[in-house]
Amino acid sequence: MIFVENENYNINDDTHYNMDKSAISLKNLCKLFQGVQAVDCVNLEIETGELFGLLGPNGAGKSTIIKMLTTMLRPSSGTASILGHDIIQERDAVRSCIGVVFQDATLDKKLTGKENLDFHAQLYGLDRDVRRRRIDEILELVDLRDKADVMVENYSGGMQRRLAIARGLIHHPRVLFLDEPTLGLDAQTRRSIWEYIKELNVREDMTIVLTTHYMEEADHLCKRVAIIDHGKIIALNSPQELKNSVGPDTIIMQIKYCNELFLASLSSFSEIMAFDASEGQIVLQVDDAQSRIPQVIIEACMNRVTVISVRAVEPTLEDVFLKFTGRSIREGENTGDLTTKKCLQRMGS
Repeated sequence: MIFVENENYNINDDTHYNMDKSAISLKNLCKLFQGVQAVDCVNLEIETGELFGLLGPNGAGKSTIIKMLTTMLRPSSGTASILGHDIIQERDAVRSCIGVVFQDATLDKKLTGKENLDFHAQLYGLDRDVRRRRIDEILELVDLRDKADVMVENYSGGMQRRLAIARGLIHHPRVLFLDEPTLGLDAQTRRSIWEYIKELNVREDMTIVLTTHYMEEADHLCKRVAIIDHGKIIALNSPQELKNSVGPDTIIMQIKYCNELFLASLSSFSEIMAFDASEGQIVLQVDDAQSRIPQVIIEACMNRVTVISVRAVEPTLEDVFLKFTGRSIREGENTGDLTTKKCLQRMGS
């Protein structure tokens, strides 16, 4: 979808906005589809300049939240604001200060990368000189300058995703929404996109909100993560704090010739919360597995215990989802998909 600027609203005029306020504010935001609660009274504040993640299974309500914040869907109740602009009362102002990259790319594959960006910039009312300068800047930022004159149909999947992000930035938005930005990409390309997103957040001084069902993506990118399930926020914090809420890290050691002296020494370490010893293996519960491994290995050597292998196991955001819902995020996707299909069927889609 293309958001066209209202001719009476200057996209660079945010002088009335207090930078100390939240960039995005949701108050009891709800959305019902024919009686099905897709988003259930969400309250949320997202800081200016924050890289924020909405994490949850497909159908959990993430994309519906984004569509309401970008004025594509009207809330059933509640409200929200973007940079102080109400999403219901000031739709044109909201659209002028945001960029959006949806799951399904809508690039014109019969145009070059530069032509796609130029067409989009014209729709936002940018004059020729500004367009030319901005297109060069954005192509450089997403590492596509050498592909500017190549037809998009000849772009790889990763290049098309980077161009879609570039298009969302063409009018210099203060807030960028990325809906499943790496969906369907291979692992290497996904990590490359992550680095572009992190650079955008810093270099463009931009508030970024992304939806994802990739645990590692949310963990790697986001300052804070809201875990969404059945339209509700069930947990909200930094990725590390969310993982800490699950429990301690684990060190698993495969050993030979364990002895009582070694076990006694492990008991003396305050950093080790608990341990279990069985034939050929010791499992330790610690507060920071990576930093404790050298200490444990040194202690084993001092007590003439042969260490065959050692590995650290840390809680993941998957474990957090499991803790709060009682099921894995993959199981949640199945439930969410059924709910979404039911909503669409009732709407006649």
